[in-house]
Amino acid sequence: MASAKLRPSPDPTAVLRGHRAAVMDVSFHPSRPLLFSGASDGELRLWDTVQHRTIFSSWAHGGAAGVYSVASSAAIGNRVISQGRDGTCKCWEIEEAGLSRNPLFTIRTNSYHFCKISLAKTPLSVQTEGGDSSNGANIMALAGEDSSQVEIWDLTSVKRVMCFPQNCNLNLAGQATNQSGMCMAVQAFYSSETQVLNLLSGYEDGSMLWWDLRKPEAPLSTVKFHSEAVLSIAIDGLCDGGISGGVDNKIFLFSLDQQKGNCTVRKEIELERPGIASTAIRPDNKIAATAGWDHRLRVYNYRKGNALAFLKYHSDSCNAVTFSPDCKQMASCSQDTTVAIWELYPPKDRV
Repeated sequence: MASAKLRPSPDPTAVLRGHRAAVMDVSFHPSRPLLFSGASDGELRLWDTVQHRTIFSSWAHGGAAGVYSVASSAAIGNRVISQGRDGTCKCWEIEEAGLSRNPLFTIRTNSYHFCKISLAKTPLSVQTEGGDSSNGANIMALAGEDSSQVEIWDLTSVKRVMCFPQNCNLNLAGQATNQSGMCMAVQAFYSSETQVLNLLSGYEDGSMLWWDLRKPEAPLSTVKFHSEAVLSIAIDGLCDGGISGGVDNKIFLFSLDQQKGNCTVRKEIELERPGIASTAIRPDNKIAATAGWDHRLRVYNYRKGNALAFLKYHSDSCNAVTFSPDCKQMASCSQDTTVAIWELYPPKDRV
C-alpha cells in the first residue's frame, strides 16, 4: 500500500559495463572518486565514478572461485581487500595506474562459503571528536574455516587474533553457534560506549549474535528476528543500531543498547517477495537501502523506517548495495553483470 505513494522509479545516473560475469560486490574508496567491483569469474575492477569508466582490471582470484566480496575503508587507507571463493583474502595497493600487480599480502582463510568480509567500523562520534578514526580499526572479520565461527584478523600484523566463540587454537566451537548453523553475515564495529571491538554475526537459522571482544566465550545477546538465514547486517554510523536482511521476506531495523547488551527491533518491514542479499546505511544515518533477489533496490528513511524509493533497473538478482562516504552516491551490482550508480536524496551541503 505504501508503494502506491512512492514516486516513479528513477533511473541510475550511470551504468558501468565491462564485467562478463555476475558482479558480486561493490565498495567506494574512502576519499577518492573511485569504486571497486568484484565478479564471480575472479575479475576485480577499479572504476572512475566521475568519468564512469574502467581505470584498471585484474584477475584477482581463480576464475572457478571468483571474487565474492570487496572492502575498503579509511582505516586501511589507499588499499582494497578482495575475498575469493578460493579460500583467500588479498590486499591490493591503489597506485596511480590502478592496482598493484601483486597483492601486498594474501590471507589463507580456508573459508569457502558465502559470508562476506567486514572491516571494523568506528563510530562517527569517535572520529568527529578528534579521536584517531582508525582506533586500531585495521581489523577484518569473516566466517572462519569452521563455518560456525567468526575469525578476527589484524591487517597490520596479518595475523588471526581471535575467534568467536572461544579461541581458534582450542579448536572448540561454541554450542550456540553450532546449533545455529553456518555464519552467513558479519559486521565488526567499535562500541561508541567503550571503544571496544564488537561483532554482530548472523546464521542459517535466522539468529543474530552480538559479541564483545572481551568475552569471546559467549555472546552478549542472542536474538532471532528472521525465520530463515540472515544474509546481511549493516551497522549505522553511530554504531548503536542497524539493519538486517535475509532469505525470508522481512527487513529489520534494530537498536543496540550497549549498557544493557540488548538488541531490540525498532521497525519490522514486510516485503512482497523474499530474499535480501545486501543492506547498507548511508554515513549520515538518514538513508538505508537493500538489494533483493527480486532484482529490486529498496530505499528507506533510516530513522523512521518508511519507504522512499523502489528502484527497478537491474534485470537479475541484486547482489550488493553501498553508499559513498560523502553520501552523494549509491552503487548497486547484480547477476546481470552491471554496476549502477545512483544519486538519491542528496545531503544538503553544509556552509
